[in-house]
Amino acid sequence: MLNNRIDSTELIRIADAVADEKSISKDLVLTSMESAIEKAAKTRYGNENEIYVVIDRATGKIELGRKLKVVEKVMNTHSEIGLGEALEKNSEAKIDDIVNEELPPVDFGRIAAQTAKQVISHQIRDAERDRQFEEFKDKVGEILSGIVKRSEYGNVIVDLQKSEAIIRREELIPRENLKNGDRIKAYCYDVRRESKGPQIFLSRAHPQFLAKLFHQEVPEIYEGTIGIKSVARDPGSRAKICVQSKDSSIDPVGACVGMRGSRVQAIVNELQGEKIDIINWTEDASSLVKSALSPAEVMKVIIAEDDRRIEVVIDEDNLSKAIGRRGQNVRLASKLLDYEIDILTDKEESEKRQTEFKDNTEKLVKSLEIDTTMAQLLVAEGFPTINAIANASLPEFLKIEGFDEETSTELQNRAKEYIQEEAEEVSKKVKELGIEDDLATHKGLSLGMLLILGEDNIKTLKDFAELATDELIGGYDEIKGKREKFDGILEEFDISRKDADDLIMRARKKVFDI
Repeated sequence: MLNNRIDSTELIRIADAVADEKSISKDLVLTSMESAIEKAAKTRYGNENEIYVVIDRATGKIELGRKLKVVEKVMNTHSEIGLGEALEKNSEAKIDDIVNEELPPVDFGRIAAQTAKQVISHQIRDAERDRQFEEFKDKVGEILSGIVKRSEYGNVIVDLQKSEAIIRREELIPRENLKNGDRIKAYCYDVRRESKGPQIFLSRAHPQFLAKLFHQEVPEIYEGTIGIKSVARDPGSRAKICVQSKDSSIDPVGACVGMRGSRVQAIVNELQGEKIDIINWTEDASSLVKSALSPAEVMKVIIAEDDRRIEVVIDEDNLSKAIGRRGQNVRLASKLLDYEIDILTDKEESEKRQTEFKDNTEKLVKSLEIDTTMAQLLVAEGFPTINAIANASLPEFLKIEGFDEETSTELQNRAKEYIQEEAEEVSKKVKELGIEDDLATHKGLSLGMLLILGEDNIKTLKDFAELATDELIGGYDEIKGKREKFDGILEEFDISRKDADDLIMRARKKVFDI
């Protein structure tokens, strides 16, 4: 970049060429050259000199010199100058001023010139990296296009012209065969500043990749007339997307599908044949879950808002449709709605209700020492548990036929006494089981939960952290083609999947420091 003797015209030509090639400012290139010449000059004249270099931005003329402090008595000739000599250079010079002393043009040696080249190259590389980071950091959340450059350990490197990006193996569409030279689109989900340059992370498996493709293909979404409410994907296989129109005259599903399916088909082709279910958003969660589980026909929907859990009842003929292959349909619907969805056949639901009614009745009879008829009446009227009875108001009891104030008060007193005695008994058993403090104080676990965990030999926070969510709340397995339910350790406490995930993840953060 620099010859042994520096030519001003050549400097300007080089600065212009480098600035154009690297897409950085000419001034930054010249500043890098100034630093390089300064370093080379110090090698020539000595590091004890305070060298300065100024390159004229128009002509390329180089001003080279050193800075000297004006003193009465010179002790260091490299950094000081006497007042008399300083006045010859600047008639207004006074003690402690800094004066510039020009140095004669020098013929830089081979080593000095090489050092200058290295300095310039390093600074320009840094400037180029900064420019790339600033350019791409604002592209997070957008779709970028590029050409496949190479594959490394299953990851794909994409040439974006001005930089390179990476698609990690797990961010590719499964079974997708990308070859060098292929032009592809991908979603930019992260840009990080690193020493070797900005790291740009792309994804073709991200749910937002699907959303952004609809944004590109459907003008009504781009214009904001139709909004995307949520997306769930099983990359390369199936996806569900919820859309809502702000204009009642526009059908959001029809607009997304396009004439003869042209719009959605373009997206399907980009996603390697991924099947896409487009669902019309509604505030009615019951209707929404029915649409989300299509093509299955739903008989009944029971929603627990507090637990974000939905129980769906269907007939045997629709069971496989609702669940989907390997549970795909219900899993995507659950992600789409952000609800835990439990699917029951009408027979299972009936058996479940009967079992619950019987169990609740028996517990009230045993705990409150009341007859079966009264216990059944309480359960039927919406008081299935001891806690529900203890926390109810007196007017709520008086609505039940045959209940007076005396009976209601006596029932509540018995319920409160039972809860207190049970808490004391459970606390005693928890201590006897040897449950360690780290688990006993884990937020979200009640005494009853700790008792069940201890009886299952889960006595430390580490034991708890190593559990899977399904082990806590239960789930379904497919055994020899049949769907078999298995119980969870804490299933009786009716914990939502979201809360169970939170309990386990907080334990893992404490134990494994993640």
